[in-house]
Amino acid sequence: MSAGRPRQFDYDHALDKAIHVFWQKGFEGASLPDLTDAMGINRPSMYAAFGNKEELFRKALERYSEKSLAIFREKLAAPTVREGLENFFCASAESFACPESPRGCFAVQGALVGSDECETARQDAVARREAVVAVLRERFERGIADGDLPRDTDPAGLARFYATIMQGLSIQSASGASCAEMKDVARRALDALPRA
Repeated sequence: MSAGRPRQFDYDHALDKAIHVFWQKGFEGASLPDLTDAMGINRPSMYAAFGNKEELFRKALERYSEKSLAIFREKLAAPTVREGLENFFCASAESFACPESPRGCFAVQGALVGSDECETARQDAVARREAVVAVLRERFERGIADGDLPRDTDPAGLARFYATIMQGLSIQSASGASCAEMKDVARRALDALPRA
């Protein structure tokens, strides 16, 4: 039995191009021709390598989220919670304003709205956004254990608060806020951090 023809394109490069399309147009707004044109492949190749549009979105979101979470963990690993949060917000603001990619955050922008047919994609994006809350909560729990945050700090509530700020920055960026404006918002948000 023949193994079939070898793939004639770079899988990761094509997936990165799909991320860009979904990020810019959203799940519902991204058409199959938009995706295949950007990815430089035909429809049968897309289906063979990535599955249908929903599966492609899921793979794109997973790739984007894995990269983002690795960066967030690195930024939050600073010696103090405050330094980590500042690094986290600065990196987010710079990413959201990066001229090489659409404004904002793909996990926020890519499936923020849509029809009932988009529900699975929307839920996938919600799960990826919740992963950011979990990373922040872990850091705040460590901060409490290290004595960097007061013992009565609510790590879950604080994580939800700062994730909401980050998601708000994404939306502000998509509306045209500058990197400097987003960093100013982040600095103000840091004032709400409990002090030990």
